[in-house]
Amino acid sequence: MDQLGLLLDGFAAALTPANLLWALLGVTIGTAVGVLPGIGPALTVALLLPVTFRLEPTSALILFAGIYYGGMYGGSTTSILLNTPGESASVISALEGNKMARSGRAAAALATAALGSFVAGTVGTIALTFLAPVVSDLATSFGPPEYVALMAVAFVTVSALLGASLLKGAASLLIGITVGLVGLDSQSGQPRLVFGIDSLLDGIDVVIVVVALFALGETFSHLLTGTGHSTVEPLRERAVLSGADLRRSWPAWLRGTALGFPIGSLPAGGAEIPTFLSYNLEKRLTRHPEEFGKGAIEGVAGPEAANNAAAAGVLVPLLTIGLPTSATAAVILTAFQSYGLQPGPQLFSESGPLVWTLIASLYLGNVMLLVLNLPLVRLWARVLTIPAYGIYAGVVVFAALGAFAAGGTTADLLVLCAIGLLGLVMREAGVPVAPAVVGLILGPLAEQQLRRALTLSEGDPSILVSGPVTVGLWCVVAVALGLAGVRTILRRRPRPATRAGQQV
Repeated sequence: MDQLGLLLDGFAAALTPANLLWALLGVTIGTAVGVLPGIGPALTVALLLPVTFRLEPTSALILFAGIYYGGMYGGSTTSILLNTPGESASVISALEGNKMARSGRAAAALATAALGSFVAGTVGTIALTFLAPVVSDLATSFGPPEYVALMAVAFVTVSALLGASLLKGAASLLIGITVGLVGLDSQSGQPRLVFGIDSLLDGIDVVIVVVALFALGETFSHLLTGTGHSTVEPLRERAVLSGADLRRSWPAWLRGTALGFPIGSLPAGGAEIPTFLSYNLEKRLTRHPEEFGKGAIEGVAGPEAANNAAAAGVLVPLLTIGLPTSATAAVILTAFQSYGLQPGPQLFSESGPLVWTLIASLYLGNVMLLVLNLPLVRLWARVLTIPAYGIYAGVVVFAALGAFAAGGTTADLLVLCAIGLLGLVMREAGVPVAPAVVGLILGPLAEQQLRRALTLSEGDPSILVSGPVTVGLWCVVAVALGLAGVRTILRRRPRPATRAGQQV
């Protein structure tokens, strides 16, 4: 098959010493930041964006992909040992994993998480290899009306899923779109939202906005609440699985993978939903129901596999149609654009060698992660002893250096601080940051496609619903809005009053 030949060419490029070094560096950094609570892969990639401008695009993207995969691996360590998930997708692993750790089975919990992540990541990458080119070929038939509807799907689903409420998600999205429209109008040349400030005529650099919202916003938030000190007992065991644990774990790995990749591949996917579904499935299918809630190994194996399979699935809409469905994917999309690359249907045809080298590096990264996670568990546990104030001090320094490197003026530092304060206000108000990044990146593209569609139809808006694909996509938008509304109503519905004398 064509994919196998192209993948072999990708392996030939990925196996060069330089690219192997970037992949190893990426997975190592990713695992370390995944271990540290609050320092996720999205923030790390955002900080490294300005630093990697001088790298070749292939090397930089291999580094970022390694950080992405490594972050998904590392998040399980802090969930299991500290009951403090480093990533939202690792929340479920803490339910049973921390119980295992408290009962003296931390090594088994970490081992099943690492092996399950390897199995799911590899299977997910295989599926990505064969599915992504097919989706890309289908998307090449899309015109401006289809892209407008597709971006509407991205706006609605990201706002609904990544926010505590649809209203807050939409508010974040509008903030991002507004920031993205600052500068000169590409068609009329008229300044928009610059308020007489000449330095804003070229717009606000996406890298500065991403660094400010993620890095400074997070740091300011911790400054207000207190950073504290991280402590954890050192792990004295090797991460190994007994035969009984392995027999209970491998079916959960496969089931988690089967749930994670398809859901992660959807425009409204992500890694959180399949981890919850996997946990519920394992709880129903287990032969040891008495262990759930007390440290059932299936409750760690299944969600961790679902988490990492979804991580591979998220790359499908990102690479094939240019839609990020997670915060880290949105930042990686920024990395593509900083090198003049636009993920979408043309990416495989215009930058095929780069894409296939990137996919090949994912296979290598999975092997590297397994080698790093099993023997070095005690090292990652010690990373948790780093005081939080030291970590966030370094984040501020790198954020300032990165912003100055991206723009080269003091005005960029002022913009960085202003947007960082905006990020703090958003966090304090419970407004998610990820929809703002999606709006920032896709807002100008959506405007461009909308103008093209209306130009083709001479101003007739009916062109936006002129075909079966557009109608189907708008139906998805309506369903997503409806589900988000129902979820909000259910959350606000008061609990039924308990009967007199009934224990709550």
